[in-house]
Amino acid sequence: MAENVTQVMMDEHQLILRMITLVEKNSALLEAGKFRNWQFYLDAVDFIRNYADRFHHAKEEDVLFVELVKNGMPAKSSPIEAMLMEHDQGRAHVKGMEEAAQKAQEGQTGQIPILAEHARSYAALLRGHIDKEDSILYPLAERVLPAEVRGRMLGAYAEAAAKTPDLEAQYRKMVEEYERQSAA
Repeated sequence: MAENVTQVMMDEHQLILRMITLVEKNSALLEAGKFRNWQFYLDAVDFIRNYADRFHHAKEEDVLFVELVKNGMPAKSSPIEAMLMEHDQGRAHVKGMEEAAQKAQEGQTGQIPILAEHARSYAALLRGHIDKEDSILYPLAERVLPAEVRGRMLGAYAEAAAKTPDLEAQYRKMVEEYERQSAA
């Protein structure tokens, strides 16, 4: 049986979705006047940039998408182009979240609606994005990628993870701590 080259990314999606759930919950509380932990949003930005983007999206963009194009999927007007556009849209919302959280932390008023809008928009975008990857793109990749590239892809994933060996544990711990605080 061919090696599964998307399961590692689906597993990573689970931690990302846990952070997205926290962002959604805290943003609802923020708008209701019951949450003012600006550091949470700055930590969420850190998680998104380093875990979701640099750690996870790098595997997609530098390994999976490259192999899909090499094996016949068009780079333009394709699921790959759509996923890359959504990665960029997400980065714009993350930048907006960061700027609003920093300004709020510095005492600037009027940041709550901006922060909440970027947080909600990012969460909605990412939930849809992950659903498309898990239910459409990844199953397609499993069907079309030949067996001879799969070992190399898994090796590239492992190599990427080895560059930051404690990263996943660090961010899992962060998410777990915020989940504990949220449940209290």
